[in-house]
Amino acid sequence: MQKFLKILRFFVAPVALVLAGPVVAQASTAAPDVLVRDLTADVLDTIRADKAIANGDVSRVQKLVDEKILPYVDFQKMTQLAVGRGWRQATPEQRAALTREFRTLLVRTYSGALSQVTDHQVQLRPFRAQPADTDVLVRTSVVASRGDPIQLDYRLEKTDAGWKIYDVNILGVWLVENYKTQFASQINAGGVDGLIKTLSDRNRQLEQGKKA
Repeated sequence: MQKFLKILRFFVAPVALVLAGPVVAQASTAAPDVLVRDLTADVLDTIRADKAIANGDVSRVQKLVDEKILPYVDFQKMTQLAVGRGWRQATPEQRAALTREFRTLLVRTYSGALSQVTDHQVQLRPFRAQPADTDVLVRTSVVASRGDPIQLDYRLEKTDAGWKIYDVNILGVWLVENYKTQFASQINAGGVDGLIKTLSDRNRQLEQGKKA
């Protein structure tokens, strides 16, 4: 579990690893495996080139998320799946709050670990999908000059806006499923508002910790 948490902290903040710049216009038409390969390489290069990101600067990580990642990650679906049955009970305002707080939690929790990026590279594993598929699994391995390869897989859904990432598997553990268990117990204890408050309080604690 400790190994999973270490790798999770490293990769979740740039969860989509999305390409920016002039290639963005082409990204929605790219095959999902090609999209993941190119986006991963670009964001890892960006992290290595930006010392502020490498040092865990939350504002710089947030800028990276807003400019390069947000258009290609379905944070709402990710939140919906993590919240589970509680999502159906939530009002539109509560859903918006859950999505906002969950996204903030991911960025603030894992931004500090980006300093661990060194010579890591991402290699695609064999991709199996039919042209008509609208929900696919892209499997990759993260390799460095030292240590064993790390399994890092993505679930993507084809939408009107192109392919969107909505879940990540690290060392055999799916991100959404990992949070789903936590969120279910919090909803049982305090309802949807209780979960929103828990997420908000945690984000506030993380922000204060960064300022300390």
